Amino acid sequence: MESERRKPTGREKDEAAVKLLEKLQEQLQSSDASNRRRAAFNLSWLQEDGLEVLRDALFGDFHVTTKNAAAYGLRKMRGRMRKMGLEILKQGLKRRDRATREVCISALRLLGEGVPEKLPSSQGRTVRSLQIKDIPRRGTPRGRVDMRRARG
Repeated sequence: MESERRKPTGREKDEAAVKLLEKLQEQLQSSDASNRRRAAFNLSWLQEDGLEVLRDALFGDFHVTTKNAAAYGLRKMRGRMRKMGLEILKQGLKRRDRATREVCISALRLLGEGVPEKLPSSQGRTVRSLQIKDIPRRGTPRGRVDMRRARG
């Protein structure tokens, strides 16, 4: 006799969804690039739950490869979540973390979105402090040197 397959109850479905999210979150931090990309794509199909996991991976203290995978997942959002994924990428432009900003810039460019030329500076540096200054050397002639006379 074959046993009938019973339908999972609401609580069992929730537990299975939590396990799936945890598994995908682990794969998002994997050392294998194809696993990271596949996990990000699968998370993009999970609507609000996937969006939350991808946002946490992008803004969290993770390696840049994880941030790239999260940006990929946000780019692949479909339907009503597409606009929210785009907003998260735009919020990433204002973050202090340089890796997050660069990942968001490249993701927005791939989406064809306009990225502002001048982003808000996170360190508060001015352009004047980054200029290269010429430091005069000691022992060099200060006047003009005639190269024709120097040859003998």
